[in-house]
Amino acid sequence: MLPNPATPLRFPRLLLTGAAGNLGRELRPRLKAYCDTLRLSHRSDTLGPAGEGEEIAIADLADRDAVMAALAGVDAVVHMGGVSTEQPWEDILAGNIVGMVNLYEAARAQGVKRIVFASSNHVTGFYRQDEVVSPRDPVRPDGFYGLSKCFGENLAQLYWDRHGIETVSLRIGSAYAAPKDRRMLATWMSFDDTERLIVAALTAPVVRHSVIYGLSDNATAWWDNTSARHIGYRPQDSSEAFRAEVEARQPTLDLSDPAVQHQGGAFVRTGPFFRAD
Repeated sequence: MLPNPATPLRFPRLLLTGAAGNLGRELRPRLKAYCDTLRLSHRSDTLGPAGEGEEIAIADLADRDAVMAALAGVDAVVHMGGVSTEQPWEDILAGNIVGMVNLYEAARAQGVKRIVFASSNHVTGFYRQDEVVSPRDPVRPDGFYGLSKCFGENLAQLYWDRHGIETVSLRIGSAYAAPKDRRMLATWMSFDDTERLIVAALTAPVVRHSVIYGLSDNATAWWDNTSARHIGYRPQDSSEAFRAEVEARQPTLDLSDPAVQHQGGAFVRTGPFFRAD
């Protein structure tokens, strides 16, 4: 399949889904620099008023018609929407399975050719912390949430193969202002590096379907992005500046704890579960 026409460095209209979420709120002012109009979408009316150069589109991802309308006239999508933690299966099904199908069907119908998809490191959460994993290694999800992100990545591959929609699936680690514990010394990604990663994913000339882990240039790392260097992401921050503070707060680890043994941390012993009847 031939690559899409040249990808611009600035877009007429970008869509940010999940714009009222923790990472969405951080990205909202940052992404405006890369487009003329930033359309903000969330499932509920919690975004506040639209600022200059912004549009608001309230859309539950499980609502096919609302998602179709949210993608009308959009040049590219930064998809941060959906369930972002281990939750009852019914919620994950609606947001991360049905919602992903709705998003990609809307992209196909509306002619959108580039999506940046917030996947998760929990796609491979059951690898051990003494292993280094690449995007080409088999998935080992640590719960229904991680499993739903595996589905999302496979859906992205299908829509590239069948419809020519390019996607960069970002297996995001821990995107916070600072690492909170010793696990995050390996998984942390600064907000500035998050911006760099998303911009690289939006503007790389050819990505087809690429999978890349989202982390900063940490001294300790479990993920090898060599196979995804073609998108041009070069992290500039490191968790090392926080190491002394983090290790002082957490001087010992229980090595018998599955959350310490595995890359997914606490997710390996949380759920999956169903909502009680």
